[in-house]
Amino acid sequence: MQLRLRVGWPVPIRLLMNKSTIILLTFLLGVPRLVGQQAQAALPAGSTPPAATAPAAATVPSQPSDMTVVEEIIARVNNSIISRSDLKRSEDQMAAEAGKADPGIPAENQPQQKDLLRDLIDTQLLSQKAEELGISADTDVVKRLDELRKQMHAESMEDLEKAAQAQGVSFEEFKQNLKNQILTQRVVQQEVGGHISVTQQEIQQFYDQHKTELERPEQVRISEILISTQPATPNASSDELVAQAKAKADAIYAQLVKGAKFDELAQKNSAGPTAAQGGDLEYFKRGTLSKQLEDQVFTLKAGQFTEPVRTNQGWVILKVTEHQSEGVPPLKEVEPRIQEHLYMTKMQPALREYLTKLRENAFIDIKPGYIDTGASPNETKPIYTTASTADDAKKAKKKKKFGVF
Repeated sequence: MQLRLRVGWPVPIRLLMNKSTIILLTFLLGVPRLVGQQAQAALPAGSTPPAATAPAAATVPSQPSDMTVVEEIIARVNNSIISRSDLKRSEDQMAAEAGKADPGIPAENQPQQKDLLRDLIDTQLLSQKAEELGISADTDVVKRLDELRKQMHAESMEDLEKAAQAQGVSFEEFKQNLKNQILTQRVVQQEVGGHISVTQQEIQQFYDQHKTELERPEQVRISEILISTQPATPNASSDELVAQAKAKADAIYAQLVKGAKFDELAQKNSAGPTAAQGGDLEYFKRGTLSKQLEDQVFTLKAGQFTEPVRTNQGWVILKVTEHQSEGVPPLKEVEPRIQEHLYMTKMQPALREYLTKLRENAFIDIKPGYIDTGASPNETKPIYTTASTADDAKKAKKKKKFGVF
């Protein structure tokens, strides 16, 4: 399986509302980016001066010096800016993800076009708050990059960087985007998530009221280690390949019996599409696997694994990581899921309230025609003076590489 580095754009706050993401800081390959180039700070966060200079603007350094490039600025958040191209990238990303919408997510939680600018501003505010709180992510960035290096089977960071460049990805930008995501998640965890609690009484009450919805069929969650018997060259002997694959599968099975970790062996040896994830294949109900495999895995308990089994793709070893019985599961089994659900129902309004407060303590200016759906009526608005306009006109006589409102 080939893993691809993907440079995403601003992280919608709805993605930060996942408790496991906030608390465990789960590594995502689609690393969101804090867009908007950093401009020279004219106003500190939370200040309310009697007059403000016109919004800073973005240069395009990649253009030749004799070219004039105008970047339209649509919003300023303290000392950072958001450009029209930033918003356009968010729009493009939303369009690309529209066909991948999860049907299990309520419509109100699906990404909304009208909220894109709000999400960009949210991300800027959280990034700036991380800097104010002195939150660092350098150690975690190194750790995440090393995890990615292992997933892509790269020998060194230099090899990982070359792989990124081969895919048209700026490695430095990728690292910065990863750092920004970790920082914003830590702010949410510390400033919002850390103040939310779910009581045992709330969990029990939810369980009692939703037993019908919790009812489920018997199913197993399995992982695989696949040793392929597909020929690498047209002249390869089929019988020889099968024998070689069987010998390798038997050797891996012997390691498992001695206590080796299944996921590590899957990452190193499996030819399956989920090798990088330790071979995890998610859940299967009865009737969804071939009878040959179903008869084996449904007799296993969680933690047990099969001997090598011959399939059309090769020899496969399957491990049952969960075996769920039919009916309503006991509270102990579903308690973590219920707790997370209740946590999230509290997190969403709490996070939006926190972001509203950040807006009220920030200096935000939005170009007419654009709307921040998360705006607060108590936000500080800039006041432009004749002096600031004259100053801008004087600067404009020089080579113009800036876009202003």
